[in-house]
Amino acid sequence: MQLLNTIVAGFKEIWAHKARSLLTMLGIVLGVASLVGMSALIKGMENGMKESMIAMGGADKVLIREEDVPPDQEHLADQAPGRTMYDVIGLRESAPLLRLVSPEMRVNGAMITRGDKATWPSECVGVWPAVLEMNLHTMGHGRFFSDIDEEEARAVCVIGTGIRDELFGSPEEVGHEIIPIGETIQIRGQPFTIVGMLTHYESEEERREREARANAPKQEQAGPQRRRGWGRGNWAFWRKNTTVYMPLNTSYIRFRAAGDRDGIPDWRLSDIDIKVRDMGVLEPALQQARNVMMVSHRGIEDFTFQTQENNLDQINTQIRNTRISGGTIAGISLLVGGIGIMNIMLASINERIREIGIRKAVGASGFAIFSQVLVESLVIALLGAAAGVVASYGMVWLLAHITPTGNLPVITPFALIVAVCFSAFVGVVAGLFPGLKAARLNPIEALRYE
Repeated sequence: MQLLNTIVAGFKEIWAHKARSLLTMLGIVLGVASLVGMSALIKGMENGMKESMIAMGGADKVLIREEDVPPDQEHLADQAPGRTMYDVIGLRESAPLLRLVSPEMRVNGAMITRGDKATWPSECVGVWPAVLEMNLHTMGHGRFFSDIDEEEARAVCVIGTGIRDELFGSPEEVGHEIIPIGETIQIRGQPFTIVGMLTHYESEEERREREARANAPKQEQAGPQRRRGWGRGNWAFWRKNTTVYMPLNTSYIRFRAAGDRDGIPDWRLSDIDIKVRDMGVLEPALQQARNVMMVSHRGIEDFTFQTQENNLDQINTQIRNTRISGGTIAGISLLVGGIGIMNIMLASINERIREIGIRKAVGASGFAIFSQVLVESLVIALLGAAAGVVASYGMVWLLAHITPTGNLPVITPFALIVAVCFSAFVGVVAGLFPGLKAARLNPIEALRYE
C-alpha cells in the first residue's frame, strides 16, 4: 500500500508540472526511438545479407577462386595452369565427398542486343546444367540445355527476367508477361535462340512493394517508370535476374577458340563451384578437393577455396560492429535523457524543501522520502520509454521510406525490451542523487526555507 501511495504521489507531481515533465521525458523518448530504430535497421540489414547469401547458392556452396602462387612457388608462376576442365573431371571422379561440380566460362564484353535495344548482363557464361542446382535457379519457362546442345555447341541461351524486361519489355510496361521463348537475340553480334527463361527473383520487400503496386488504383505517371537498381533492391536477386547462360562448349567455340591477339585459344575456366555432400564433412571435402587439384596443377597452388561460412562470418562481424556502434550512440541519447531527469528532480526538490521538512517533522522516514523521489524519476523514465516505443514505430516507418536499401527494417521484441529496461535503469540512476539529497535534509533547516 505504501508503494502504491508513493506511485500515485509521483504521478500527481508529474501531472502538476505537465510541460516540465513532458520536456524531461523528451530525451528518453528520443533515446528509446533511436535505439529501437537502429536495431530495426540492423536487423533488416542482417536479414537482407543472409537472404542474399542463400540466393547465391546456400551455405554448402564453395567457390574455387584463382589465387597468386605462394612466395615459395613464385618461380613457377608462369607455369600455373589456372582452372581448367582437367580440374572439373578430377573433382567429379576423385572427390567422393563432393556432390556437385559446376564449371563456368565467362564471355567477356557480352553486350546483348535485339533490334535497336541493348543491355549488359550481370554475367554471360557458358555452363553445365549443374548450375541450376548450384545457384538455386528455377526454370520459369522453356527448358535448359540438353546434352545435344552441349555436344554440338548450339547457339542457344537461357536468360533472366531482367534481360527480358530490357529487350522485350517488362510486364508493367506492356501490361502482360512476355515469354520470349524461340526469339533471337545477339550476343556480341552472334545470333542466339532463347530456349528458356529463369523465374523472376525478388526479395520479400520487393515482393510486398510489387503486390502493393498491383493492388493500388491505376494513376497517370508523371514521367517514365523508375527501374530499381541494385542500390535500392537486393543485389543478389538483381544479378540472378540479369544472367545469360549458354552451353559451356558453345562459349568456348564461339568466343574463346579463336584465341587472343596472338591467336592462342583461351581454354581456362572463369569459375569452378562445388557443393559438398554434407556440411559436417566440409573440411575433409575441401582437403579432398585440394589434393585433387594439386595433382592436376602439378603441385602449383594457384587456387583457393571461398566458402559461404566465410561470408557468414563476415556478415556476423559486420552486424556485430554496427550493432555495437549504433547501440552506443543510442545509449548516449538515453544517458542524456537521464541527465535531464536528474536535473528536473533536483529542481523539484529545491521547490519542495519546505514540504519535505514538514513530512519528516510529522514522522516520514528518510527512506520514504528517498523512495518517493526514486519512484517519480522511474515513472518519468517509464512514461518516456512507453512514448518512445510508440515513436519508434513511426521512426521505423520513416526509415523504411528514406533509407537507400531494399531491406525492410524489422522491430524485434528483444530491442523493445532492452530499450525499456535501459530506460528504467537510467531513471533509477538519475533519481539516486536527488533522492539521497532529499532524504538527508534536516527537517528544522527545511522548515526555515521560504
